[in-house]
Amino acid sequence: MKIIDLDLPNPAKDFLNAEGYSDLYPPQIESIEAGLLEQKSILVSAPTASGKTLIAILATINFLSQSDGKVVYLSPLRALAAEKFSEFKKIEKIPLGRKIKVQISTGDFESTDKTLEQSDILILTNEKMDSIIRHGAQWIEKIGLVIADEVHLIGDQDRGPTLEIILTKLKLLHKKPQIIALSATITNADEISEWLGCTTIENKWRPVPLSEGVYDDGRVTMHDGKYFEVESTIRGPSIDLGVESVRDGGQALVFAETRTRSVSLAAKAADIISKYLKNAEKSELQKVSNKILSNNEHTQLIRTLAELVKKGVAFHHAGLNQNCRETIETEFRKGTIKLLSSTPTLAAGINLPARRVIISNISRYNARIGANQPISVLEYKQLCGRAGRPQYDDHGEAIIVSKSNSEELIDHYINGEPEPIQSKILDDKSLRIHVLSLIVTTPGIKKDEILDFFLQTLGGLQSRKSTIKFGVDIALRYLLEEDFIIKKGDRYAATDFGKKVSKLYIDPLTATFFRSAIENVSEGRKHTFGFLHLISDSEEFFPKFALRNKDYETASLLIENNASQLIELISEYDCTRSLLALHSWITESSEISLSDNLKIESGDMHRMVETADWLVYCLRELAKQLERADLLDELDALRKRIVYGIREELLELVKVKGIGRVRARKLFKHGVKNLNDLSTIPVTKLAEIDKIGSTLADNIKSQLRKGR
Repeated sequence: MKIIDLDLPNPAKDFLNAEGYSDLYPPQIESIEAGLLEQKSILVSAPTASGKTLIAILATINFLSQSDGKVVYLSPLRALAAEKFSEFKKIEKIPLGRKIKVQISTGDFESTDKTLEQSDILILTNEKMDSIIRHGAQWIEKIGLVIADEVHLIGDQDRGPTLEIILTKLKLLHKKPQIIALSATITNADEISEWLGCTTIENKWRPVPLSEGVYDDGRVTMHDGKYFEVESTIRGPSIDLGVESVRDGGQALVFAETRTRSVSLAAKAADIISKYLKNAEKSELQKVSNKILSNNEHTQLIRTLAELVKKGVAFHHAGLNQNCRETIETEFRKGTIKLLSSTPTLAAGINLPARRVIISNISRYNARIGANQPISVLEYKQLCGRAGRPQYDDHGEAIIVSKSNSEELIDHYINGEPEPIQSKILDDKSLRIHVLSLIVTTPGIKKDEILDFFLQTLGGLQSRKSTIKFGVDIALRYLLEEDFIIKKGDRYAATDFGKKVSKLYIDPLTATFFRSAIENVSEGRKHTFGFLHLISDSEEFFPKFALRNKDYETASLLIENNASQLIELISEYDCTRSLLALHSWITESSEISLSDNLKIESGDMHRMVETADWLVYCLRELAKQLERADLLDELDALRKRIVYGIREELLELVKVKGIGRVRARKLFKHGVKNLNDLSTIPVTKLAEIDKIGSTLADNIKSQLRKGR
């Protein structure tokens, strides 16, 4: 079947042909035959790179050519949402009788983004969609097509319940939208389809055939019984396998179980990989290395990365900041970087294939149980999905490095079925959050109606009614006792406090801790350190790093020096390294200092800043709700200090666009301490200050004039 044969407007077919689409892949053909273009709901379970994005694009074009409704594309990750946004943005070029507008929104859960109402295609994270529903945006009723990417993540302990609730609410909309659910691996696809009202499309076809095997003592045994020897580089099996792939003209992606090991593996591979580089490639890699150094503070991690990149290898993990990760991803896609060592988080994110994928260890540390345990078959299949580069390779390979029991690994992982997706909606935390959300968005709802709603979730399909009723009862009791909701007769409604908490998108349990702290803080003194401890100790704060032995003395001194700012008595045993990092950040510690002293890298610090900013905003909103106006100025100041990483005396200077933490401190040291000083200093003198220059000096002066 070809694109030209489809029942789509001619401009759409011309656009798709221009984008390089002509013949349809088997999963795409099956989707068409199942009624994709008749607006039938379908669930597609097919391998990575088998064309699921085109299925979503075809459904989108078809829907928009027949309707003025909205399309919502749900993504579990911001990076994946950004990737899909650039693909769907191209649809704006198609003349469909009106100007199509595509928009992305992935953050700020306290906002409904009023501009979203004017857009036709919305690329949203699951959490953003949930937040929009809680805010009661009127345009939700206009949604006619829902595309749920990576739908298997419904089974994820942390993110699964949100996706499950969204899909439950969207499938119950009055106008019953078409649902396209996409995933690489779903064992119980028919059960998920039954819940969503979809037709199941299961297809194992891949554009690049995948072969899987296990390495054991110098030999790889493939799942079909064939085997081959691997030459030793004396750098370990993972490097041996990666080097062999690069030597044969491919690329290798090595999955490591920890950040430290991902760096270590890349370092071990560097010298030998560099021998296979051409002079032109070395020259290009030198430019990439220079770019990394020029765009980042020179922490040990950055210096290591820049040095390794020159040799055609790199590592990728959450400690790297966004611009570093994007640089590495771009260069790996281009083929400049030959071997990439990464933590498993990369498998769940953006599309980054390699000829050979090497799983260096099948164990992972599980923080919930405090020990290592084998990865799931589902995770293994996700890792394998990165093997084989369309347009580059005629085959892909995924190889597990075994210490023993290679036959068992073949049976369990290669020949095994991924674990069925199980709902996590009935966990106490999930029910607390989502029962409150349901009551907020449905004032006057009865208990039976709450129960009926949860019976229509996947958890409702997979669990007994009595189990769901028991969980809902516990959640309702907690929400009533803590004044999130009230009951009048047999109906429930949210209190003002409950409404605010739901819209702030925090766990009601966290909100009770915040409320207690706000009610107990003294008037007339600062609580900055106490607020930092409160937010870093909350369930929502991420990432959390435990104290190392050498950090306890630092934590003890910090508590002693800030005792007057505490909300409650704490000891060093109540602290995390994340609290130390936040305090260091707002007292202007550099990324180098954070890395050297606390082993907190720029990527971690960025996420801490983002989370802390949101949680302090939540604190501020709750303080306003609880009529503690005396706390608002301090919380406003703390937010700005967190965002900019500054001491309090620089707050006025950073109001000016172009002045951040570094420039503000330079100005302060030159006696420019506030906006009045900025106004009075001659522009020539301003330009002479380090990090300012004439262009920025002129811009600053222009801003100050307009401000007046």
